[in-house]
Amino acid sequence: MSSSTGAWPPPREFWTDTLPEKTGGMTRPHLFKGIVPASAANAAAVLDGFAAIRRTHVAGLEITANARVYVGEEHRPDLVDKVLAADGWPEDDFTAWMQEQVGAERFSLVLNTLESVSPALAAGLGEFVGALIDGWGVPAGGAEMVAFVGNYSGTAFGVHEGYENAFLTHYGPGTKDFYCWPAEEYRKLTGGSDPLYGDYTWLLEHGEHFALEPGDALFLPERVFHVGRQTEFSVSVAIPLYTFPDAAIARGWIAPDMLESLLASAPDTDAGQPSPMQPLAAGPDELARRLGTVTAAAFTAAAERAPAVAAQHAHQRWHTVLSNGGWQQTENDLARNEAADAFAAAALAPGTSVAVRAPYRLMVTGEQAFLRGCEAPADPAVLTTDLVERLNNGPTILPDDPQVISAIRTLGATGGLTLTTTPEETQ
Repeated sequence: MSSSTGAWPPPREFWTDTLPEKTGGMTRPHLFKGIVPASAANAAAVLDGFAAIRRTHVAGLEITANARVYVGEEHRPDLVDKVLAADGWPEDDFTAWMQEQVGAERFSLVLNTLESVSPALAAGLGEFVGALIDGWGVPAGGAEMVAFVGNYSGTAFGVHEGYENAFLTHYGPGTKDFYCWPAEEYRKLTGGSDPLYGDYTWLLEHGEHFALEPGDALFLPERVFHVGRQTEFSVSVAIPLYTFPDAAIARGWIAPDMLESLLASAPDTDAGQPSPMQPLAAGPDELARRLGTVTAAAFTAAAERAPAVAAQHAHQRWHTVLSNGGWQQTENDLARNEAADAFAAAALAPGTSVAVRAPYRLMVTGEQAFLRGCEAPADPAVLTTDLVERLNNGPTILPDDPQVISAIRTLGATGGLTLTTTPEETQ
């Protein structure tokens, strides 16, 4: 099955009508043919992202993006340093270069958090993610780019389950054969939910087959088992949409923050006083009582505070994701850091023209400004609604206003702004 939207990025009706119709309400895989133009994303841009990871490795910089090397289905962390430190590959001969580095004919290179090292892909595929958010909804954890590069005969993870909704975009040059199984069918066929490695050719005839060619995008619903196979070198980028269970967000972020505040026990405070020595003959009952009282009081207070704290967290998460163009926020974002450094080195003055970098967005709510997933203080009287709109639609010429220029300088530290012209060029 296949279909094409005929537009980039896919229009709103694609998300509201076509996607639900073709996928049974986002429950079945479906292949959309020719959906991604080469101008938005291509194999060369992915390899440029890998080159950026290699550059930081040589420079000793710490970044979140990383590379994993597989030979067959074997994870080879011992080869990563060699692949990252070797001299660059000859033009149009990446396959032979990788084969030489890993000492094998078939290989797989997996690149995580590619959006943080490739401004071109972050912007190009950011159009896709932005349209998805507008037409479908916001993934609370943002989206990620995971690249699969190589001539491997089967995904290194074997036949495995995907835990979130995702799109697999393909750039060739070779065709990728992709097989999918609903979770219930996979369990009946294999007797469980564990990944299947080795010779699973018998299973392929029971799966739904898709042939991905350059420009195609395959929608993969959550909890679907799948595997990719190919005979020629090709490059694909998966875009998982991280929504996370509500309980996981509460457990991982909201509850720890509340309890840290409610159970603060700094020295020289009443709460920080050590418990008294407990008589041996009395046993642990008194200690249990004291601890139970403190814990119960904290959870009672937490229940009262939970709605307000959850609202604050949701507000921050929402604006963080949207201001970051829909991408997940990462701490050691190479592209962000380099953009921030470039902006810091620029001379700002009245007449300088600046703009928000694609695909990011400046959002001001109250006295908070969000840009590229970062938060900064904001004065709404300076960052007015009109100025914010013009920056997002940029370029915008800076006025002769020290407060505006100072605010722009602060926002530049997020890596979300770019200088488009100097005062001299504007004249």
